[in-house]
Order: sequence, then C-alpha cells, then structure tokens
Amino acid sequence: MNEITSNDTRDIILDVTEKLIYKSGIAATGMDLLVKTAGVSRKSIYRYFANKDELVVAALQRRDQRWMHWYRGAVGQAQTPAERLLNLFNVLKSWFASEDFRGCAFINTSGETGDPQDPVRLVAKEHKQKLLDYVCELCTEQGAEDPQLLARQLLILIDGAITVALVMGDHSAADNAQCMARKLLDL
Repeated sequence: MNEITSNDTRDIILDVTEKLIYKSGIAATGMDLLVKTAGVSRKSIYRYFANKDELVVAALQRRDQRWMHWYRGAVGQAQTPAERLLNLFNVLKSWFASEDFRGCAFINTSGETGDPQDPVRLVAKEHKQKLLDYVCELCTEQGAEDPQLLARQLLILIDGAITVALVMGDHSAADNAQCMARKLLDL
C-alpha cells in the first residue's frame, strides 16, 4: 500500500513529505529534513507549496487517494457482499503486518492539531468520511436494515483495530474487530 514511485520534482517532494510525516509526524518533519531527504532545494519546495502546512495537506490528500484506491481494490476482491464486509478486516490485518505500518496517517496527524478547522484535520475528516461512505456502500449491498448506522459501527471497529495494532503492536486486533463485526452482521 505504501509503495510510492515518481520522478517529477513536485511528486518527489510530496512522496518524501508523506513518508516522513507518516513515519515521524508533522512536528518532527522540518523543512531542513524535507530538503535533505528529497534532495531538492528549499526554493524548489516553495515553488510548488506556499508553506509547510500546504505541503502537508497536499501530501495527505495524495495519501487519501492512494490508500482508498488500495483498500477498495483489496476489499473488493471478495466475492459476496458479506465476504467484502468481513474482508475489510482481513485487508487491515495484512496492512498491519507490513514492515512500514505506523497506524492511520489521518488519525496520527489529527492528533497533532488542536483546531477542528485546521486544514490537516479537515483532510483527515474527509478521509474518514470517504471510508464511512465506502463501508456504507458495502452495508447497502449486504441489505442492512440501517446501512448508515451499521457503517458507523464498522468504522469504529476499523479505526479501533488500526489504533490497537499500532499502540499495542497487536496484529490480531483485526481478527478481534472482525469477530465483533460478525456479531453486528449476524454472520
């Protein structure tokens, strides 16, 4: 999921920014580190982005697009609506086992902002809304009585599993969340 390849200077800057903030957070990712790691001048960064905040938002927006594409594709490989709902957690488990898993970039970066209207928090909120919408689609396909309610409950299980996997180092959090999802789904 975290595979990033590009050659364009702007893309390189975004790739490096995303990797660094995912690994260490926004505050720990200073402009000097970005310049050094990306192998570009500070002037090059400011040619594309007015400031660090704008750069971080752009990097997170790109991650959102890539992550959602990956997640939808991986989950969608299951054959039936019920299997796709359960696959939400199988896919998470495989992500948790990846070498560079550092939790949810959107939860992590939201935790670094205090203002609910901060652009980083708004990108995170948009990401979670997209994820909720996707899960709601799956719940609708499954024929859930109240797809919106079920999707909100499953989103809590998804984000809870991600957080437990990161904080506790427990990759079985996805299995536990899937077990609870089976109960919600009556499967």
